[in-house]
Amino acid sequence: MNKRHYDSEETRSLIADKAARLFAQKGFASTSIADISRESGCSKGHIYYHFENKEKLFVYLALETMRSWKERWEAVSVNYGTAVEKLYAMAHFVQNNYKTPLLQAGQELGSIPATSPETVAQLKGLASTPMQAYYEIFKLGMETGEFGLREEELESTGFLFGTLLGGLCQYLYTMENEPLKALFQRSVTVFINGIHRKA
Repeated sequence: MNKRHYDSEETRSLIADKAARLFAQKGFASTSIADISRESGCSKGHIYYHFENKEKLFVYLALETMRSWKERWEAVSVNYGTAVEKLYAMAHFVQNNYKTPLLQAGQELGSIPATSPETVAQLKGLASTPMQAYYEIFKLGMETGEFGLREEELESTGFLFGTLLGGLCQYLYTMENEPLKALFQRSVTVFINGIHRKA
């Protein structure tokens, strides 16, 4: 393989695609660089050239997943005008976009004692993407007068809302879709009632 192909974005994307499938199927620890090399047809040297090590390859994939999450939410969000409408839409979106193929592998990696502190910090930092989206909805609601919030309350309100949805997401694997959907929607109603601007 010549240097031009060695450096190519196409090679990087191929490695990432094959690695993502393996991590989703086998988990982080059970997926080796040799597995990724075999599946992608790229040498171990190519993989290390593009990603340095397996942890950094996984972090790259996780960041790409959150970038995609943000893009998909932004495409959905524009269809809703008010902050209240956006909150209900967000609950539906989270319910249907939480179970990513890499989720369990990421939880596994974060719990391995040998995982580097930098990787753990980056994995924890992934939550900043949805948290920013929640913050923006509550800021809109404050600015339009839909919610009785002060500027200094926006971040903590977004955090509480994210924690609420995150708690419900734990039932995605054990509860039927329709009853869980009703709980997601009900949770938004209860939350809004707590922050709605009083007349």
